[in-house]
Formats: sequence, structure tokens, C-alpha cells
Amino acid sequence: MGINFARIIYRTHAFERMFERGITISDVRHVLGTGEIIADYPDDRPYPSCLLLGWRGERPLHVVAAINKDEKEAIVIIAYEPDKTLWESDFRRKK
Repeated sequence: MGINFARIIYRTHAFERMFERGITISDVRHVLGTGEIIADYPDDRPYPSCLLLGWRGERPLHVVAAINKDEKEAIVIIAYEPDKTLWESDFRRKK
């Protein structure tokens, strides 16, 4: 579960949206460390990325992160609470 990383880098857009959505750095770190990878995007550039699903209490969270394996960096692209009207009840698949 989760991804192995030594450092987390936040894109400005991701950090702004996290603030707007009430998602903390601690929330994102938790999802990156313990969440389930529910989609892989191996062709993304400059690094492959993935979508993780994690939980903070009863709150589901999705985090999209690019993974720089050489530097053991997770680059957070976006973090959000999945919309119940767009995702299946397990938040792993879109409707």
C-alpha cells in the first residue's frame, strides 16, 4: 500500500486547491504512505504518475502524484475529495 518516498513536492496549483478544500499536508502524506493505488499513468511525463485512494476517518481522498523514483520524490499534482455522484460507492471507479 502507498508509495515509497523520501520527499514530497507540492505543485502550486495542488497546494492552492488543498487549502480551498480543507485538505492538509498531513492528509496528503497519510494518503501517499498508506493509500491504495487505483490507477497508474506510466506514460505521463516527465515522470509516471498514479491516483491513490486513502481515508482520513470517514473522508475519502484522492491524490494524484508523479513519482520520481531516482530521487524518491512524490510530486503532488492534485488532491481532492471524490464526488459521490461521479464515483462508485467504493471511490475506486468512476460511474
